[in-house]
Amino acid sequence: MPMEKTFNAAEAEARLYKMWEEAGAFKAGANASRDETFCIMLPPPNVTGHLHVGHAFNHTLMDILTRWKRMQGFDTLWQPGLDHAGIATQLMVEKDLAATGQPKRVEMGREAFLKKVWDWKGDKGGVIEQQARRLGDSMDWSRSAFTMSGADSAPATEPAGNFHDAVIRVFVDMYNKGLIYRGKRLVNWDPHFETAISDLEVENIEVDGHMWHFKYPLAGGETYEYVEKDEDGNVTLRETRDYISIATTRPETMLGDGAVAVHKDDPRYAPIVGKLCEIPVGPKEHRRLIPIITDPYPDPTFGSGAVKITGAHDFNDYEVAKRGNIPMYALMDTRGQMRADGRPYAQEAAVAQAIANGTQDFDEAMIAAMNLVPDEYRGLDRFEARARVVADVTAEGLAVMVPAPASEPGPQPAAETEVPDQVRDAPEFIPLVEAKKIMQPFGDRSRVVIEPMLTDQWFVDTAKIVGPALDAVKQGRTKIIPESGEKVYYHWLENIEPWCISRQLWWGHQIPVWFAADGSQYCATTEAEAQAMAGPDTALTRDPDVLDTWFSSGLWPFGTLGWPADDPAMKYFPGDVLITGQDILFFWVARMMMMSQAVLEQDPFHTIYLHQLVRDAKGEKMSKTKGNVIDPLDMIDQYGADALRFSNAQMAAIGGVLKISEDRIKGYRNFGTKLWNAFSFAEHYAIPYPGDPARPEATLTLNKWIIGETGKLRETVDAALHAYRFNEAADALYAFTWGKVCDWYLEFSKPILQGEDAAAKLETEQTLRWVLDQCLILLHPIMPFITEELWGQADSRAKMLCHADWPVYGSELVDADADREMNWVIGLIDNTRSARAQVHVPAGAQVPLLVTGLDAKGQSAWDNNAALIQRLARIDSLTHVDAFPKGCVTIPMEGGTFGLPLAGLIDVAAEIARLEKTSQKLAKELGGLRGRLNNPAFVASAPDEVVEEARANLALRENEDTQIKAAIARLQELG
Repeated sequence: MPMEKTFNAAEAEARLYKMWEEAGAFKAGANASRDETFCIMLPPPNVTGHLHVGHAFNHTLMDILTRWKRMQGFDTLWQPGLDHAGIATQLMVEKDLAATGQPKRVEMGREAFLKKVWDWKGDKGGVIEQQARRLGDSMDWSRSAFTMSGADSAPATEPAGNFHDAVIRVFVDMYNKGLIYRGKRLVNWDPHFETAISDLEVENIEVDGHMWHFKYPLAGGETYEYVEKDEDGNVTLRETRDYISIATTRPETMLGDGAVAVHKDDPRYAPIVGKLCEIPVGPKEHRRLIPIITDPYPDPTFGSGAVKITGAHDFNDYEVAKRGNIPMYALMDTRGQMRADGRPYAQEAAVAQAIANGTQDFDEAMIAAMNLVPDEYRGLDRFEARARVVADVTAEGLAVMVPAPASEPGPQPAAETEVPDQVRDAPEFIPLVEAKKIMQPFGDRSRVVIEPMLTDQWFVDTAKIVGPALDAVKQGRTKIIPESGEKVYYHWLENIEPWCISRQLWWGHQIPVWFAADGSQYCATTEAEAQAMAGPDTALTRDPDVLDTWFSSGLWPFGTLGWPADDPAMKYFPGDVLITGQDILFFWVARMMMMSQAVLEQDPFHTIYLHQLVRDAKGEKMSKTKGNVIDPLDMIDQYGADALRFSNAQMAAIGGVLKISEDRIKGYRNFGTKLWNAFSFAEHYAIPYPGDPARPEATLTLNKWIIGETGKLRETVDAALHAYRFNEAADALYAFTWGKVCDWYLEFSKPILQGEDAAAKLETEQTLRWVLDQCLILLHPIMPFITEELWGQADSRAKMLCHADWPVYGSELVDADADREMNWVIGLIDNTRSARAQVHVPAGAQVPLLVTGLDAKGQSAWDNNAALIQRLARIDSLTHVDAFPKGCVTIPMEGGTFGLPLAGLIDVAAEIARLEKTSQKLAKELGGLRGRLNNPAFVASAPDEVVEEARANLALRENEDTQIKAAIARLQELG
């Protein structure tokens, strides 16, 4: 059946993928011919997820490695699966309930709500797995894992799995070993979802904010001499103060202040350290006094140098409060409203004052129960409370005042009022409120402002399990690519904090701890076990919280393989390489390293390949606002999956900036068309295509050369993939397929295929078929669809291309003489074409060529290929000369120098004018580039990749400038 004119990706991709899947081509162990395993774990996307450019990029790299190893005969598993994504999924389901008019989550209760979540997951979840098929991902879908599989709430229709069992077992084991504990710490709190969230789920956004400056009066009206000095020690301000000034962006948190801190070396406040000052808000008769303390945290050069310490509502303050044993008063409830519980403010303030005076002992539970929100603020939203606090402090005259700007003169007297000049000229004063940009934390799902909150949570004592994860990288057992990732890895693990693993959600793994009325804890895998531990007469209540999704996904490398059961799939653990974004190195990757060691005392993989964020063609982050988002599914619709995959592979330079563009993807679609046309060429010449053609024993120089080039290519591709240099593999395949095969070999073979020498024709036909087959095999990991389609054009095949044997030949196929001769011929043609183009010799003109000093090997190469060279370079004659005439473009070659005489070929004056105009334009570009690179500020502040790009651009332009000036000089010789 004749080939179609072009490859119909839209039709073929779905058909080919169905063929692969129905044949079980991607199942674990498929095509295995050796005992060695290769396992790669898919970073589990959210069950709510959709394929974006980041997924498309790292999926491509994972699939390249998987297909390569499978073709090499490894016992291969690419493990797919989905993360239950606690917050994201709960949000989606709650939105769905609201949109369909159903009761809210709290109205229907936990059990009914979880049934709704499972229904939603079965109906709408996992879309991304179908989208991944469109990309060509060769995962073992029959093993697709889910981090909630096996949960008690899972319906019978849910595929079997025991991931939930693994999570619960690990929690209980770590609890019993003292690695998990419950405690009160400051966490990121999402008031919308009413849960703690991880740092990864917090998005810090620069917003317009304010810094309010307030006076905290000293107790008893005490005063001190406040002195400011410049850098030379000269006094710039001296005044008597009865207050200490602080600045805050969150005035509502003043209600929970436990102290004011200054630096121990700040002389301005030395007279008042250890004294008490008054929080300037709340009922006057119950106004709280707090101590002025010293701590390394305050920066004497920033603001007033004094900071309020509200340990329950600020991460830096929390550390200061821990160091100084300062009580941490929680002000807000789970919804971000000012607390309305507890005793009246007067009673609470009296106890707090006794604590500040040092006459009352306190403990964590006592402080947690206290509500220091004044009665009039209780129940207010936090931002409403902020406005009230600011207004009340200002009204009392305790805002720091400054002269009003001329444009804001303040209240003006009526025109008829007589005002003395000295009063009229006196400045008005206004409260000091700085309008400034601040970094505001928002929940990435809820989009509400995150509140640091002191709450009871479950924690992993990471300090006890971090050692083996650090040693794995330091001792070289696990390698991080690029190496710059090691610094980030070490920094985080060497300064690790306890890991908060509890979430106040319903969707997730419910914490397996039951409480008795007296607070006793019973951790067990089942309620029956917990009851047995507590005794039959003890009533138990299960902790309602669920585990952080990062805890369950930390078990991904072995939880997906059937652990803790004795599952044969555990032979794939440890895995080989993890490919993921650098942004989750410490959120997920480091956690897997710690958890695998803590549970199985093994590293989960030997290599961690980290990539950057995929950006647009200009290197800018994609956003809907900018309108520069590239949807990978749209690109597949337009250009086919192979084009997108090749573009991804080609930009995957280790540590490089990932710039993707539609034009580049379109260009690689054209590359696929070039490959398709090569097979059409073979069909045009009616070259037989038996299944799995063997490599012929070539006698012709041309065929020896292309076979040798194929051998070199295989070695290059394998070396590049082994080193995770996907771009080098892609570049080599592109250059060989388009350049060596489609441009040169097909063109050089035409005279033989059209000739009368039957033996030469047969050998060339066999060589062409073998070479094209090797193109398909070596390209398949990157471009699976078009290569599988072309593979099927043969009369018969032993197996599908995805299971074809990866070649092991190499440079032993190179015939040195043939290699030297054909590359010499190609070089001469290429250089001659370039010389013609440089000075605008008409494309169709047949030109004479001169040569001087040609040695025997050069002459032999010319004699053997003269017809080809003359036809492809459009040369009508070759003349040996002792010296070249003026105005001759020289073409240096090994063994001799060729010359292209320009006299009579071109309009010399017009060409000089054109080149000079180009040179002038280039000079402006060079001036701009040199100016940027000679500017220390640019080099110091611009991202490294931007500076390197500018330097590379300068080098290219300088080389171009040199060539243009040389061309002008040659033409000027002709007068």
